[in-house]
Amino acid sequence: MTRKLLLVTAFVATLVTPARSEEVVVFAAASLKEALDAVAADFQAETGNSVTISYAGSNALAKQIIEGAPADIFISAAVNWMDEVEKAGLVVPDTREDLLGNTLVLVAHGKDAKPVEIGPGFDLKALLGDGKLAMAMVDSVPAGQYGKETLEKLGLWSAVEASVAQAENVRAALALVSTGEAPYGIVYASDAVADENVTVVGTFPADSYKAIVYPAALLTGAADAADKAFFEALSSDAADAKFTAQGFAILN
Repeated sequence: MTRKLLLVTAFVATLVTPARSEEVVVFAAASLKEALDAVAADFQAETGNSVTISYAGSNALAKQIIEGAPADIFISAAVNWMDEVEKAGLVVPDTREDLLGNTLVLVAHGKDAKPVEIGPGFDLKALLGDGKLAMAMVDSVPAGQYGKETLEKLGLWSAVEASVAQAENVRAALALVSTGEAPYGIVYASDAVADENVTVVGTFPADSYKAIVYPAALLTGAADAADKAFFEALSSDAADAKFTAQGFAILN
């Protein structure tokens, strides 16, 4: 084969070689798993790009990002942890937005639990008996912080503090109730939708805790067009439908 023919063959090969797929790395609050996995699956099918999502408590994710963990997008379950990432100079200017909202609920193991009325006179300690109340870590994980806040506001915290079983994130708290290790737990409404082994027995008054807001932002480590495209897809009508079905409120 002549040198000229070799060059032509190589050129033609470059024309038929498919474009290299890009990877989007997302750090997201654990409570987003089902809905965000569905959004990512659609994006991957439509674009051919891959989406890798790391789920954990927002506090742990924010600290990892600040310490240099490679991530393109951060979705937090609380404003304060996004604030920390932004203060560190790791948020692309003008990309941060309040994406979703949520509510706090009391869940019970199984499907036969009776509903309760949650308010200042609610005897949560009596309901627990000798059992545990599953919560995410109350001093650092957003779901746990919101949960402690509402219990303090309702005057219930001191009575149940010793009965609280703290978990590393809200999904770990949900798992304790799902498996029956704890009879009750405080989680997000969206978490309850995700598990068939729990029942929502009550909803905490909206004025007993700060509004639950999920801010999202593109991070300075984002380098590919796919990163921006997936970030924009988070606010699409298709994504909104998936988040709504999972129990989230749309804020964008």
